[in-house]
Amino acid sequence: MSKLLEVRDLHVSFKTYNGEVKAVRGVTFDLEKGETLAIVGESGCGKSVTSQTIMRLIPNPPGFIKEGEILFEGDDLAKATEKQMEKIRGKEIAMIFQDPMTSLNPTMTVGAQIIEGLVRHQKMSKAEARNKAIEMLRLVGIPSPESRLAQYPHQFSGGMRQRAMIAIALACQPKILIADEPTTALDVTIQAQIIDLMKELQKKTGTAIILITHDLGVVADIADRVVVMYAGIVIETGKLDEIFYNPRHPYTWGLLGSMPRLDLRSDQKLLPIPGSPPDLISPPKGCPFAARCKYAMKICKEQMPERTDISSTHQVACWLEHPMAPDVKPPVAAVGGTKDE
Repeated sequence: MSKLLEVRDLHVSFKTYNGEVKAVRGVTFDLEKGETLAIVGESGCGKSVTSQTIMRLIPNPPGFIKEGEILFEGDDLAKATEKQMEKIRGKEIAMIFQDPMTSLNPTMTVGAQIIEGLVRHQKMSKAEARNKAIEMLRLVGIPSPESRLAQYPHQFSGGMRQRAMIAIALACQPKILIADEPTTALDVTIQAQIIDLMKELQKKTGTAIILITHDLGVVADIADRVVVMYAGIVIETGKLDEIFYNPRHPYTWGLLGSMPRLDLRSDQKLLPIPGSPPDLISPPKGCPFAARCKYAMKICKEQMPERTDISSTHQVACWLEHPMAPDVKPPVAAVGGTKDE
């Protein structure tokens, strides 16, 4: 597979009255054609800022790209003008936002919002765009699409609004779909339907997906590779099996250990992560997770760990990987059983 998107040493900050918030600090990852990459972590870890920066949707001021590259098919989006980005947004890279009610325009019909992008980016006539809009609503499983086309967002249920958002995002057949917490506001049954829909549409269109989420259950269902973020940095990255069955960073253990699982014994408790993330106005000079990590050593608080290659596809930034570090095994609750289960 060839690289569609390459994010290289990305730093994004926000100017505030209290100082500069260093929200993203040296994030690097790739996205291959047709794959699903999940970016996971707690609220405030920088995953949504990273995704919105790719789309250049961070308002400036207060936000700004401090350094780094966002290479989309070789072109650096970090240096693109607003006019250039307008041609890319919706057509080449589309985004599904966390809350469809605030993302959809309440004053326009759902049909008009799909047609608008098709006329602008695909140069279709309004009649052609209308037929395509009906086709897209049918594709995402909205019943009676001809009549739904004339309805407003408030006339749709939460799950149907999210389906409409997916229809708008995929109407122009983008090469990348960024889904920012696409199932957070939905009940569990609708969540499963939306994930199944995204997988089905990906098979049909070949669109690469960046999934932003804190829900590892959703990740297990759809992702090919996983990027784990904490305090604005990437602390571990690998294929889905590598992260779930061979996690190497204590923060990843914490995320997995705090997730309800059916294969745990009744006497095995979930493992909460104690403490709070660090202040990103003055981030710690060492590992940002050190203050919350029960395995932290003196060097963890003094120096940022270098990236260690566990395999050609699995990397982790943790001092426990150093040859002189003690041999620490992850808690049972933090490892996803066996692959045959």
